[in-house]
Amino acid sequence: MTPFELEEPVLLGAALALLDPEDSSVRAIAGGTALMLMMKSGLYRPRRLVSLRKLAPALDGVRSAPDGGIEIGAMVRLSDLRRSAVVRAAAPVIAETLLTHSNVRVRNVATIGGNLAQGDPHMDLPPVLIALGASVRLAGPGGERIVRVEDLLTGYLETVIANNELITAVIVPPQTGWRTAYAKVTARSADDWPALGLAVSVRVEAGIARDARIAIGAATETAMRLPGTEALLAGRAIDDALLQEAGRAAAAEAPVVADHHGSASYKRVLVAVHLGRALRQTIAGAER
Repeated sequence: MTPFELEEPVLLGAALALLDPEDSSVRAIAGGTALMLMMKSGLYRPRRLVSLRKLAPALDGVRSAPDGGIEIGAMVRLSDLRRSAVVRAAAPVIAETLLTHSNVRVRNVATIGGNLAQGDPHMDLPPVLIALGASVRLAGPGGERIVRVEDLLTGYLETVIANNELITAVIVPPQTGWRTAYAKVTARSADDWPALGLAVSVRVEAGIARDARIAIGAATETAMRLPGTEALLAGRAIDDALLQEAGRAAAAEAPVVADHHGSASYKRVLVAVHLGRALRQTIAGAER
């Protein structure tokens, strides 16, 4: 690795001041699990890294919101998120997803803010948070703004986060009436990089899908919703024929890409099969 400056501010304002909106070689680092790999490979050569480690007390913790949602500090480690009783009560799919997210060594270091800021389509949490309708709070020199996770990610390793902005929190709205499931498909071990990540959130009443949110990742260049398939489900009775129709629609709608995890045609088959399975899981939860 090439030499670089390392700054460790203790205040959020100081951290923002150290970032440079015009210089992409100046970057914040949280857990660093992904960024360090990029640096070791020579893919990224920073001039300055702004460590957020000493900001953790201000950006830590998982809190219940008055409306039944939750707010997660950006520096919450994934291992703590998985064990959080607040998360398990309000959005259990997050904790369930993290059981097979990478490995325990990574989860003990990686943070939820860094996970999202990286913009890596192979991460498990972005499609899950999109399906939950989650947003992030961004802080910058001009103040704060709220951005939906589905709008945060714009391309491969690309986000709308400005070079002088930081994620300070993830906000998950109340999930009353919704049931969410995540289907992760890997070519090797369960904690490997996925060939497909598919999150489904459905509001079912009397066997009718009143509303749906479907998000795909890993098989596409960025995590995204599938609005056409969502519209297909809305207002219709859930049966095997509809699940098969939805699977075919999602496979056709998703802009899947080929990589070393599989060809585009293979991934379309995965989408068609696993969307139906994820929908069945959410429906079973709604009927309990």
